[in-house]
Amino acid sequence: MLDTDFGTYPYVTSSSTGIGGVFTGLGIPPQSVETTIGIMKAYTTRVGAGPFPTWLEDEIGDRLQKVGHEFGATTGRKRKCGWLDLNVIKYAHKINGFSSLNITKLDVLSGIKNLKVATHYELDGKKLNGSMPATVQDLARCKTIYTDLPGWTEDITKAKSFADLPKNAKNYITFIENETNIPITWIGNGPAREEMFLKL
Repeated sequence: MLDTDFGTYPYVTSSSTGIGGVFTGLGIPPQSVETTIGIMKAYTTRVGAGPFPTWLEDEIGDRLQKVGHEFGATTGRKRKCGWLDLNVIKYAHKINGFSSLNITKLDVLSGIKNLKVATHYELDGKKLNGSMPATVQDLARCKTIYTDLPGWTEDITKAKSFADLPKNAKNYITFIENETNIPITWIGNGPAREEMFLKL
């Protein structure tokens, strides 16, 4: 949502953060890109001002921020944290055409008894499923629609495969795949590079 062309203007960055930025930034033709993989966290974050429909201004948001070490890499500013917003993922998919998704920080959700996932928005009675309102003012008026999912208490940082995950963590991944209609190919369960495995 920070893309200079398709983000929540004026609360955007100065560059193209999507697949279009690859072509303009590197100077390569579109046919050179064979695969587009979307990178997403298991929850949603945002730095600074701007609309954030799933922001958690409570102890769960504080917990996600602390456990997930959510601080800006350059500025050190705390990131706002909230429930996973699949409407944003679907919107990004429309713009970028993801072949698959890479989900990171799944381990940060461990220990939260009840999880929520935003599936879409409603604005003036109209369902927005993978689309965004034209203005940030309208986005602020949107109603966020959630699905409740059971969490898990198990430590998943030692998982090396999808089969190693507890049932509710598997269900969380499967729900995302079914709701977005995009396969998840990689799952991150810790901050280190080796703490990421291929979902077969």
